[in-house]
Amino acid sequence: MIHWYDSLPSTMDTAHQLAKDGAPHGDAIAARKQLAGRGRRGHPWYASEGGLWLSVICRPPSARGLPAPSATECLSVRVGLALTVVLEHHVPGIRLALKWPNDVLLHGRKLAGILCEGRWAGSTLSWVVVGVGVNITNALPDALAAGAIGLAGATGSPPDVDKLAPEVTAAIAAAGMVNGPLTQGEVAAFDARDALRGRRLAEPVSGTAAGISDSGALVVIDDSGVPKPIVGGGVIVVS
Repeated sequence: MIHWYDSLPSTMDTAHQLAKDGAPHGDAIAARKQLAGRGRRGHPWYASEGGLWLSVICRPPSARGLPAPSATECLSVRVGLALTVVLEHHVPGIRLALKWPNDVLLHGRKLAGILCEGRWAGSTLSWVVVGVGVNITNALPDALAAGAIGLAGATGSPPDVDKLAPEVTAAIAAAGMVNGPLTQGEVAAFDARDALRGRRLAEPVSGTAAGISDSGALVVIDDSGVPKPIVGGGVIVVS
């Protein structure tokens, strides 16, 4: 079920409250616009009317009484892979890339972002809210226009938000039921879309991006030739 609102401060906050009240796996909150949307590390997310602003409650098997401190490590990758498939289906002819850890790119510019927030009771995962924001026909702030893009700018017939939302919700709910490390197939699927592989990075460590591990970590070959798995932090590309 998708609960639609004309406007919300944050679909993430509303979804967390719904989950706290007992909403089941797959329930979602969507808003025509957000007034205080957020991305990773608390960064603001500009969510004006015309985009898809959606948060889905996920209760993976580990949430049913099984302690699983690492249950969310790979979820952002799985959701990214699922989201690219849905978007490419709705807009034939485009090819999307994934930038670790949570960006979907079109023509090298940010089309969509993913945010996964878990809530825990001790070492047991209670639920995860997965938020996605997809630029479609919404206006982009001048400060972001150079690095962001909407589907309306890439095609003459962007998908309808109301038709796109149920498929995205279903794809996220399916990804949220998978636990454990990434499979070889999932790692290969990410590699085929990896926007960072072979790029020179200044952060989170100085070195060359070399794909991801089965734990969802970014692998960077540092300046001494040692591969380092990176779990968190921002990425700064040098070349």
